[in-house]
Amino acid sequence: MIQDITKLIDALPPLPQTLIKLEEFKQKSVQEPIELLQILEQDPLIMATLLKIANSAMFGFRNKVETTKKAIELIGVNFTLSIAFGSAIKSTLNTNLDAYHISSDQFIELSNMSSNLLSRWLSPFDMELKEQLLLPVFLQETGKFVLSNLAVQRGVADEFYKEISANINDIVKIEKKYFEASSSEVTAIIFEQWGLDNKLIDIIRNVDNVEKCDEKYKKATEILAVIKVLCNPIDPLSDRAVEDGIELAKSFGLNSRYLTKAIEIMQDRILDAM
Repeated sequence: MIQDITKLIDALPPLPQTLIKLEEFKQKSVQEPIELLQILEQDPLIMATLLKIANSAMFGFRNKVETTKKAIELIGVNFTLSIAFGSAIKSTLNTNLDAYHISSDQFIELSNMSSNLLSRWLSPFDMELKEQLLLPVFLQETGKFVLSNLAVQRGVADEFYKEISANINDIVKIEKKYFEASSSEVTAIIFEQWGLDNKLIDIIRNVDNVEKCDEKYKKATEILAVIKVLCNPIDPLSDRAVEDGIELAKSFGLNSRYLTKAIEIMQDRILDAM
């Protein structure tokens, strides 16, 4: 099965120019918003996605965000980079998520939910870590595109979905049962092939095996693991997901008080959008 995953990843198109430019921009010690704007203006799809997300209930800005420049000003460079990377990768993979019963747009919405939750959780006590994790938390589930494609090819998409929908706290275990790898592990392999930042890859690789993580990335990986439980693709921020997510955060010794407050704010935003 791992060989089948590798074949699908090997068949992926090369890194698009927009992603190459975004990766180069991300590596710079000084990141000028105007330079980021110039990169984004070359990709109308990314700009449309950015404006759509900036105007979503997750951010809750009082006035409509009309321009890409304004979106960057309001949500910041790192948040913009996360959305841009996610949009570009979604377009590059160009496949469905039928095995998870969500659309590509819903996947981006879930990624946005994850980033917003992380931001509200960490902002009160660790802004530096929050900025470091905005990109990996947005991208950590990218491997689901490959796993879904494989499920469809093998004719097990419906069977797989039935199992994960009945066991939302065991999605990783079920992914490994069907594909011998979790979505986060597949994400790391994809990003390795594309030559993305090693730190990004190392943080994501062990989200489902935190005990194997390098100590210097352990806290970051633990935070991503908690967000992954809370924003699962079946029933994000449901009572069950929240219970499991907070319990996991406590087991890692992470700040659960600010996490609980962040969850409450996000749940209110979701209700307002309904």
